[in-house]
Amino acid sequence: MKIVILTALLVGGATVFGAALGLIFRRTSERFNDAALSVAAGVMLAAAMIGLILPSIEYGGRFGVFVTVFGIFVGALCVNLFDLLLRRAYKPQSLGGADGERVHGVFLFVAAIAMHNLPEGIASGVGFGTDDVGAGILIATAIALQNIPEGMIVLLAMLGINMRPERAFLVAALTGVVEVIGTFLGYFAVSISTAVLPFVLAFAGGNMLYVIADEMIPEVHSDENGHSAAYFILAGFCLMLLINQFL
Repeated sequence: MKIVILTALLVGGATVFGAALGLIFRRTSERFNDAALSVAAGVMLAAAMIGLILPSIEYGGRFGVFVTVFGIFVGALCVNLFDLLLRRAYKPQSLGGADGERVHGVFLFVAAIAMHNLPEGIASGVGFGTDDVGAGILIATAIALQNIPEGMIVLLAMLGINMRPERAFLVAALTGVVEVIGTFLGYFAVSISTAVLPFVLAFAGGNMLYVIADEMIPEVHSDENGHSAAYFILAGFCLMLLINQFL
């Protein structure tokens, strides 16, 4: 039980640590912000594939790929519907044209981060719940490393829409708390979570893929930094490949 508690604190604390780094480096240029967001997009893309979608297929057995495909589209659709609900709640243009659209995009990005953190936490807890401690540690370590730039990016995104630093830090930290909750859910309800894990992992992957394609990539390609952004996306993707290979 102690190792589960430590794991929960590790995966959640990594997000808080990343947010703290964001406070240190918050006075940055637009070019740096685009580069950081591009790296995060690459990290999220690799994490979605390696940590969520491929395990979903593996856990699903012979016909797992069909559950995975279904989960991906349901996950993307849910983010899309959340996007539409936000637009019905307020008109992004009413907040100031392009700035309003940016605020809307940031809200959507943070919501997707929070949603995908829950099944990531469950994935960490499941390994320990089935007594596969090695798998649990591997998954948790990879997720924690991913959460550091993730927490930083969430905070920088909040600061980018002129949110106060202390409030932005709290929002970023809360996305990590979701992962702590997920870790304990995975550990205590392993028999249930194992049955639904393929769908839940794919659902989270669909969340991430939709946000990457609909918000993050268009954002970093909206100015003259678009070409360099492509290489930073590749760098983030390859970083996660290396982490996965050597952990």
